[in-house]
Amino acid sequence: MNNSMADDSPNYSSDLPTGTRSLKQILSDYLELTKPRINSFCLLMTLGGMALNPLKLSFSLVLATLLGTAFSVASANALNMFWERESDKAMVRTRRRPLPSGRISPVNALCFAIVLGVLSLIVFVLFVNTLTAVLSLLALLSYVLVYTPMKRFSSLALVVGSFPGAMPPLLGWTAVSNELTAGGLVLFAILFIWQIPHFIAISFTYQKDYENAGIKTVPSQVGAYLAKLQSLAYAILLIPISLLLVPLGISGSLYFVCALLLGLWFSFLALAGFKKNAGQKWSRNFFKASLIYLPALTVALISDILLNMW
Repeated sequence: MNNSMADDSPNYSSDLPTGTRSLKQILSDYLELTKPRINSFCLLMTLGGMALNPLKLSFSLVLATLLGTAFSVASANALNMFWERESDKAMVRTRRRPLPSGRISPVNALCFAIVLGVLSLIVFVLFVNTLTAVLSLLALLSYVLVYTPMKRFSSLALVVGSFPGAMPPLLGWTAVSNELTAGGLVLFAILFIWQIPHFIAISFTYQKDYENAGIKTVPSQVGAYLAKLQSLAYAILLIPISLLLVPLGISGSLYFVCALLLGLWFSFLALAGFKKNAGQKWSRNFFKASLIYLPALTVALISDILLNMW
């Protein structure tokens, strides 16, 4: 439930007053509050967590889990936009969002977000299980009440925000197993660690925007060199953590090879940030690589499981 990709795709829909806009434009603005790209990404990770127990899956369980996750992530994103509506005005890529542009009122956005949050809990409790509902609520509250305000005071918000951001695959795992076990916790750890270099790359790319909005980032607080060093360290750490799924018996040789190669490739790109001519081109390339790494790792994991079933 993080903010990693949402800032890259502002909706430049009509800035006309609400009364003169079509229903389609109004619905589009409310959809933008949910940050569809990051929501889709979270759903992919949730599905990946569920796929590790394919024999226990049913269509109704998959549908309910994805629906509950979608509502929860949408609620968190909408609440995030509500709290950051003033700072969004100071950032080029966010100032034309529905709230800072005035296309949606803060009260309406808040009500919309709360309804989505309540719906997510109802879906999880009634159609999935209580454990998944509790984890979802914990992620939502930590994202909105801790991570969002903390961004203005410390770059450690990045670590705090990685907690709710790493929850989707764990939700998928607990939806099927109804228990917290090693496999689900490793999935959580992979996504938790991945977010650090991912966010640092974004911070380099949009540093000026963040400074204008008063948001503290790792590069601005510790300097470019240490920020890149952190990116490299976490990229390298991803390798042994991702490979833990093999000795746990969750995945096999195909996943092992893919995870190792992906980890080495991602670490090599992190290392490239120390070249003398590395600048925004590196940070953008590293950011794009982070978006490739995680879905590729998920596909490798699911493919390995399916092959072992056959």
